[in-house]
Amino acid sequence: MNPKRISVNSSAGRYAIVCGTGILRHAAREIASLGKFSSVHFVSSPKVWRAVGNSVHRDLGARNSSTVHLTNDAETLKNLRTVESISRDLVRSGADRKSLMVAVGGGVIGDVVGFVAASYLRGVALVHVPTTLVAQVDSSIGGKTGVNLPEGKNLVGAFYPPNLILTDPAVLKTLPDREFRGGLAEVIKHSIIADPGMFAYLEKNMGKVLRRDLNALEYLIPRNAAIKARVVTKDERESGLREILNFGHTFAHALESTTKYRRYQHGEAVAWGMMAAALLAHEIGICGPDYVSRIVALVRQIGPLPSWPRIPGRSLFNAMRSDKKTLHGKLRFVLSPRLGKAGSYEDVPHDAVERVLRFAPQFLAKSAMRKSDAHA
Repeated sequence: MNPKRISVNSSAGRYAIVCGTGILRHAAREIASLGKFSSVHFVSSPKVWRAVGNSVHRDLGARNSSTVHLTNDAETLKNLRTVESISRDLVRSGADRKSLMVAVGGGVIGDVVGFVAASYLRGVALVHVPTTLVAQVDSSIGGKTGVNLPEGKNLVGAFYPPNLILTDPAVLKTLPDREFRGGLAEVIKHSIIADPGMFAYLEKNMGKVLRRDLNALEYLIPRNAAIKARVVTKDERESGLREILNFGHTFAHALESTTKYRRYQHGEAVAWGMMAAALLAHEIGICGPDYVSRIVALVRQIGPLPSWPRIPGRSLFNAMRSDKKTLHGKLRFVLSPRLGKAGSYEDVPHDAVERVLRFAPQFLAKSAMRKSDAHA
């Protein structure tokens, strides 16, 4: 095993993403390099812990006073009640300021546990062990933590960088197919905003990626992690450059919140959001139709998505106005004029957004039919 080490600079200091097949067998050694802890508290979901818990816990748990806390990782439970429940479990387990929290799971576990770590006793050490594709390439990196409110996604949270991230592509073998395909949306996002070469690789090799070919994953995951690390090192608190990571997310968050977080997994909403953002960019004249077609075609390669909801465009538009990226009452969209380039736009005409919301479902449904016909 030759793990790749990717460095991330943050206001709290530098931390590493250690990425490699089998890295979890060396979790104890990697965490020991962080210093001594009075106790270790693993937080995971029952399903994830059954799949990977032994790999993480075997050596680390034997060497430290450790406790395992299991919680449901449904998006609908990513809220303040779950934060309180985990925090009270920590109190009952005797966690103090010298304790370490280890988040083992996907984006929901990472976001919630990260927020707990930032809040409990005003901050305890944190290690991420991401077990989904979206967490390995995106959500575990950069220190954004938070939970949802009924009014919108991730409206309560904190910037709290971890001390270490341990990423093992091999754990993705047990990931449900739907979650894996949803995670590929974030990989496509990174290729659109920062890596034309990776976009071309995905166009040619999506079949291999969908089969979870280990060589393909060992190529893609560190490359994506490095993109995210580079962006968040330059802009930790989303004051400028980091906003490009939200490509597709203004539409995605509206789709998620208006469907009560029950219709889409996050990556699926991002997939729809990227296609809608490409249409919007064309609608306001910053990119051509061929570029839109390439984005839509690549997103469609990841497989079927839950359909666009039967929700009035005005309702989706109003949900966008509650998004945390709205500034001084103005909607902000991250749009891409060409591969490898993206930026924030806040003077997007409302009627252009409404046209996209009205026509995107029909246009994108037709594009899916054309793709199906081409492969018949």
